[in-house]
Amino acid sequence: MRPVIEVKNLKKYFPVANGVLHAVDDVSLSIGRGKTLGVVGESGCGKSTLGRTIIHLQEHTSGEIFLHGDDISNLKGKELRKVREKMQIIFQDPYSSIDPRKTVDATIREPLQVSKRYKRNEIDDVTTELMELVGIDNRLRMSYPHELDGGRRQRVGIARALALNPDFVVCDEPVSALDVSIQAQVLNLLKKLQQQRGLTYMFVTHNLSVVKHISDDICVMYLGQVVELCPSKELFKNPLHPYTKALLSAIPSIDIHNPNKPEILKGELTSPINPKPGCRFASRCNFATEACKQPQKLQEISSGHFAACCRVREIQ
Repeated sequence: MRPVIEVKNLKKYFPVANGVLHAVDDVSLSIGRGKTLGVVGESGCGKSTLGRTIIHLQEHTSGEIFLHGDDISNLKGKELRKVREKMQIIFQDPYSSIDPRKTVDATIREPLQVSKRYKRNEIDDVTTELMELVGIDNRLRMSYPHELDGGRRQRVGIARALALNPDFVVCDEPVSALDVSIQAQVLNLLKKLQQQRGLTYMFVTHNLSVVKHISDDICVMYLGQVVELCPSKELFKNPLHPYTKALLSAIPSIDIHNPNKPEILKGELTSPINPKPGCRFASRCNFATEACKQPQKLQEISSGHFAACCRVREIQ
């Protein structure tokens, strides 16, 4: 079956005062219909930039982006606007991503009006339907963002993202700004909506417990590059890349008899500005060798399990 989203050798560079920052560097991946790809990594690894570049909130430097097999890499004007209706984003902070001067009703109906798909009476009905879909009570219809708690604000953001029935949604850390109890409600809502509408998600997060709960596959990024990619269960059962192992070791354990022992990474963090060829994790890796100075390509180590590490390939 053709994937909903596919990217090939995607790059996003930003010019800075002393060179070029490699935010996303040669990333290739695909996501099937109704599936969730979790994208994890520490702050600054490029995971949010990857999602925003795919949906053209930021224009890519090079590479290819496909939606349902159609090349959308270089679309402009009306063609891009039409495609954007099929790709939406749920932002991290529901307060800053919603216009404080607009009510819940106005926020949700805005994309419906801009699309010009619906008549006025139809917009009223669809707005009501979307509010019910995400669990917003009708009594809050004329409320402003500052009158809502974080969970309800995020539900407004989700309703707005789903207004035009998109196929692909980037969830950019949608629960990290919420209380733990509210996080569970929003995650369950996202899973329910995915099942009902056949949505395809890219779920960006730094919380490994969250990504384990919601993802079918997980992509681990480090300084703009994918270092490991595999099914969610496989990643937690058999992590291959040293960076992935370090991330998993940092997950808090509730087992007081066998607690996790966090692996403390030492060494200097490689600069993403004009990085040298080779493994960008090598300066912090206990297993680095001369071979790590060569470019590390993402390769299939076992069925469906990819890693960019020469040591892993030697061991396997």
